[in-house]
Amino acid sequence: MRILALEIEKAGSSPAEFQPHLVEEAKKVWHLYQGAVIREAYFRADRNSAVLILECADVAEAKQKLSQLPLVSAGLIDFDFIPLVPYSGFARLFAD
Repeated sequence: MRILALEIEKAGSSPAEFQPHLVEEAKKVWHLYQGAVIREAYFRADRNSAVLILECADVAEAKQKLSQLPLVSAGLIDFDFIPLVPYSGFARLFAD
């Protein structure tokens, strides 16, 4: 199942709090990417937060996988998880 994960930054956190974790965060994201859990990774253009497309069995697995990220473990970020299903609207084009 594809799952959209939108980063939510802890209110009141400062860039200095993030700094010690950023290299390990990138390593863990790379590990999850290589393991086909993270399929796509982006930063939003309008703010400094991540947008991830995950491939997991369900939202529970997605939460478990991203809980391993150093910034999540440190309590600096969390994610909003949105399960996705394929768009079925094209079927209307071929209905009788």
